[in-house]
Amino acid sequence: MKLEVPTLASLEAEGKKASVVFWVGCAGSFDYRAKKITKAFVKILNHTNTSFAVLGKEESCSGDPAKRAGNEFLFQMQAIQNITTLDHYGVTKIVTTCPHCFNTLKNEYPELGGHYKVMHHTQFLKSLIKEGSLKVQGGMYKGKRITFHDPCYLGRANKIFEAPRSLIEKLDAELVEMKSCKTNGLCCGAGGAQMFKDAEAGDKEINIKRTEQALDTKPNIIAAACPFCNTMMTDGLKNKKQEHSVKILDVAELIANSNNL
Repeated sequence: MKLEVPTLASLEAEGKKASVVFWVGCAGSFDYRAKKITKAFVKILNHTNTSFAVLGKEESCSGDPAKRAGNEFLFQMQAIQNITTLDHYGVTKIVTTCPHCFNTLKNEYPELGGHYKVMHHTQFLKSLIKEGSLKVQGGMYKGKRITFHDPCYLGRANKIFEAPRSLIEKLDAELVEMKSCKTNGLCCGAGGAQMFKDAEAGDKEINIKRTEQALDTKPNIIAAACPFCNTMMTDGLKNKKQEHSVKILDVAELIANSNNL
């Protein structure tokens, strides 16, 4: 399946506009595993004939890692650069597969003048199903035990718990919850820029503890909705030597696979 991914610049040259901008994010652009999530989401956008575009080379880091690491000056530089670019194209609606980008664009760009309707991809997929442009077939996941890991910036920070779970339930799978979930969810260990540094001394790495909670549910699949969570939970599975028996898939990948995209 050939992917159609127009850029805002190319549409502008043709005198056209996209109804929504897909913010790919650094992980979705450069990380080998996360690029598969990006492709899965684009396949769904193409399949549903959604009018979308990406910034391409004009997209810069949202500034989330800099802000979490305490460099407010760098964050504001990155944010203002992005806001200038987005406003040039008259962008009003953004969807992203990264909760870190989602939280930053939605909650922290407005104070710098960037006002957009920002959606996480699980919310967007749910809206596509509601309007009838996307249908989900249970098929290959029917009866599978799937546990969902709540990304911090999706769940506890923005109170989005239902959208990803409703998508998993559409797969006719058995949704099993971890000991710590929803408002009591446990971080994967990557938040607060921890992804890019060694952890402080302690009894156990956070991602190992979270993976243990996931494995306690005896899942066939651990569903994620964040590229950083995906990486940390994958490392956790490798630590437990379970990477061949339990899969970690993004919700977008589950939906794309169920439609044979």
